[in-house]
Amino acid sequence: MTEHHLPATRETTVDVFDRDTPPVLTVDPGDSVVVGSLDAAGYLERRIDGPTMFTNRRGHCLTGPIEVRGAEPGAVLEVHFTSITPGGWGWTTAGVKDNALTRELGVADGPAARLTWDIGDDTATSNLGHTVGIAPFLGVTGLPPAEPGPHSTIPPRAAGGGNIDCRDLVAGSTLFLPVTVPGARLHLGDGHAAQGHGEVGGTAIECPMTTGVTLTLTTDPAVPGIHAVTPEGRVTFGFDADLNRATTDALGTMLTWLQRLHDLDRPTALALASPVVDLRVTQIANETWGVHAVLPHGAIR
Repeated sequence: MTEHHLPATRETTVDVFDRDTPPVLTVDPGDSVVVGSLDAAGYLERRIDGPTMFTNRRGHCLTGPIEVRGAEPGAVLEVHFTSITPGGWGWTTAGVKDNALTRELGVADGPAARLTWDIGDDTATSNLGHTVGIAPFLGVTGLPPAEPGPHSTIPPRAAGGGNIDCRDLVAGSTLFLPVTVPGARLHLGDGHAAQGHGEVGGTAIECPMTTGVTLTLTTDPAVPGIHAVTPEGRVTFGFDADLNRATTDALGTMLTWLQRLHDLDRPTALALASPVVDLRVTQIANETWGVHAVLPHGAIR
């Protein structure tokens, strides 16, 4: 097993998902990679509206793709986050987009809000003097769609993941992504120093990140589709423009997990889920809504 290092440079970053983008690194299953990523906008300096990696940016500034030897559709890529360390600064904006949500909230007509942050070991302090705790994670961990690209990095996808924006995917978590294309072609980026469930303003504390991952393959996942095991518990996901559909997808996969764990029929799995499973709105910021179901470790004894 080998540890690789992949910094964010013009040669190792992209702003779309495309199955035909040549890999910038090829690893064996079981290898580890320390991945550097810029913030979502790809700022090259410590300031908003400064120069960026891509002059006409189409999506998130992502590092990759990383090819995993032997990965083929039908297998599942296990992405284990060994460490997630934010850079020293970040930013948050709100009221930038004119959409149904911002119009309902009365912030679509501007002026937009822009905060900058100094990020320390445990907290971040804004230019207005507010201090918040941090819990860093990557907003985007994903594989390209199987269909010819390019494809936007903005919406999360049930096939390949991507812009999941799940704040529960902290260091110590393992995310399971069904392989969409040969080699998997993993992309990482969109570092968040802190984010509430929902990412309600459209951005988190967006920041550069250094992320350690270990990449393995399995053909026998616990459940179908994208799921995770975090320090808190087991997690299943739903993504859809309809929040109801996203909810039933996340909960339905969690019921399947409960059935397999405890040898239950489906109605009994739902009855058992009701006292212990949390449903959380992952994000409402990315055109496709996200919901995740969480079964805490030790909730059922």
